[in-house]
Amino acid sequence: MSVNRNPAPVHIGLVSDEPIRLEGLVSIFDQPAQNGAAPLIPIPGILSEMLKCTSLEYLVVDLHSSPGGLAVLDSIRRARPSLKLIVLGPEGNDELVLESIIAGARAYLEITADTEIVRQAIEVVTGGSIWAPRRLLSKLIDRLLKVPDSSLTGVNTHLTAREKEVLDLIMQARSNREIARQLGIEERTVKAHVGRLMRKTGADNRIELTMHAMNRPLVPHTHPHGRHGAHGSRPSADAQGAGD
Repeated sequence: MSVNRNPAPVHIGLVSDEPIRLEGLVSIFDQPAQNGAAPLIPIPGILSEMLKCTSLEYLVVDLHSSPGGLAVLDSIRRARPSLKLIVLGPEGNDELVLESIIAGARAYLEITADTEIVRQAIEVVTGGSIWAPRRLLSKLIDRLLKVPDSSLTGVNTHLTAREKEVLDLIMQARSNREIARQLGIEERTVKAHVGRLMRKTGADNRIELTMHAMNRPLVPHTHPHGRHGAHGSRPSADAQGAGD
């Protein structure tokens, strides 16, 4: 007898001060989930309602229509620090993108992004990754490395030999699929190793995991700042580039 393994729906909060834009955000979810991914259910509303909805893990915030700007993200982070944010904002403002991600955003999309790109970014974030313009990833890591963080540098982390291999490849910006192929293991096994690495280091994503490894030499640094390193041109699976 077959077992129903359909993943539970993921509810995505939607916040925008412009009704037409909010309606457009809702339409993004008309497309059904593919490849066995969890269905995404939009929940439009005002920010105060979203913050009270404890079942929400993800929130799309239209920063472009909000007069509060970064202050809105700060208020969300204080009220619901675990809420994962997808931000829509003005284009051409690299500083705002960096500040948004540092303030807790898992994705930043320029307001001109089409619905397909927005949907793709949401799926990347719900899959546990980060979506940001590729050209800003190295700047983001540089910015974060200048901020002392005892949670990243003060932990005496003990890794297994396999975890060190996975971490080394993460620092080379390899995706889970590429890591699985190189190590000769299944992709789901790689995901399990990545999850354990994040729990051991206290990192929320691969950027923080890379920072941890760079601050504390847990693995031999092959070339974290080189052609395939944290400052390279290709993003890892947890730091998806949204364009140059």
